[in-house]
Amino acid sequence: MVINLSEQHSLVSNWVGELRNVEVQGDRMRFRRNLERIGEIAAYEISKELPWQEVEIQTPLGTASTKVLREQPVVATILRAGLPMHNGILNYFDRADNAFISAYRKHHIDGTFEIQLEYMSFPPLEGRIVIITDPMLATGSSLVKTIHNMKAEGAPSQIHIVVAIACTVGIEYVHREQPDVKIWCGEIDDELTAKGYIVPGIGDAGDLAFGSKVQM
Repeated sequence: MVINLSEQHSLVSNWVGELRNVEVQGDRMRFRRNLERIGEIAAYEISKELPWQEVEIQTPLGTASTKVLREQPVVATILRAGLPMHNGILNYFDRADNAFISAYRKHHIDGTFEIQLEYMSFPPLEGRIVIITDPMLATGSSLVKTIHNMKAEGAPSQIHIVVAIACTVGIEYVHREQPDVKIWCGEIDDELTAKGYIVPGIGDAGDLAFGSKVQM
């Protein structure tokens, strides 16, 4: 299942527009903050689907019944580009456990690439609710590989993917390989280039958020 947040929230559409806009992208702080905001909205919407329980709390004048999360999710991010959205989700799930994955495209001379997954750090995942952040869902290869490796260590009860921009090709691939996940995105683009870049997309989210890099 895919939820396009721009169809529900005009502010998300506005933030996505700023992420795309070459005249605004140069402001790294604003770029990161817009990713963070999309993460916050996604966290709020996901919270509506998580299990709750009623508890009694003491107030200065008596007791009150209130609803609280039955369990805290595990918030996972694909480094480094996913960090701003990760922080946005943590602003809402502030007691969540965390997971970090180093997955990147290792490019070859002929223009092809493969997904390198070099580092994963996460708590026990068996039966847990997992929320994975990555600004761009292009081919879907890094997310599928990440989820496959997570499930090898323990099967989560729910997996939610939060991205700023998703490509239809990537969405189809993720659901073909991992049909039980739910995707929350800021917007959906239809075109993917031969080199695996989303059009119109936003460019390299990691570089725009944190500066250019040299891959070793």
